[in-house]
Amino acid sequence: MSGEARDGELGELQVLLAEIAQCIEPSATVLVEERGGELWGRFEGDDVGPLIGRRGQTIDAIEHLAQRIVSGSARASRGSRPGLRSSRSGSEGEHGEEGGWRRIVVDAGGYRERRAAVLCAQADEAAAEALRSGVTVELEPMSSRERRVVHEHLRERGDVLTRSEGQEPERRLLVSPAAGERDPDAGGSSGDADVSRFSSR
Repeated sequence: MSGEARDGELGELQVLLAEIAQCIEPSATVLVEERGGELWGRFEGDDVGPLIGRRGQTIDAIEHLAQRIVSGSARASRGSRPGLRSSRSGSEGEHGEEGGWRRIVVDAGGYRERRAAVLCAQADEAAAEALRSGVTVELEPMSSRERRVVHEHLRERGDVLTRSEGQEPERRLLVSPAAGERDPDAGGSSGDADVSRFSSR
């Protein structure tokens, strides 16, 4: 991607996020940058809570809107065919630059990092429960972004498998022991015929 095209996308993201901030939290400032091929925008300020929303619903909606508008404009300017995306198998919502589609991340006051830490801790607890009990553990409903965080975190372990089931907004992620991976001290039957529901505390 040329520097001019990249700067154009960053500029469009900056303008869009500034307009949103003006409507929701005028005191917030907007910063944009490129990280590893992704476009990042973040809101900073003393009170960015309204931009995050309950369980991140507002910031997720802003990110989705930014992805549609900025990437859509980039595809149109380069004459790319709409809907052409590259995706790595096993991840939800990941797209590369093919067809002008670049992943956009929108954050507010470091929320993404804090939330990812919570999700990874919950994922590790669910994995431990799955290995201990030998049954599939069902997590609470999550957005596609949050499911992707858990998928990627647990994939690195190698001793559990993850999959998603259900329809939005109740789509859930299930964690089950990988073949042959089970706590040898655990009693009961193995396999994932039973499902244990994991609730965050």
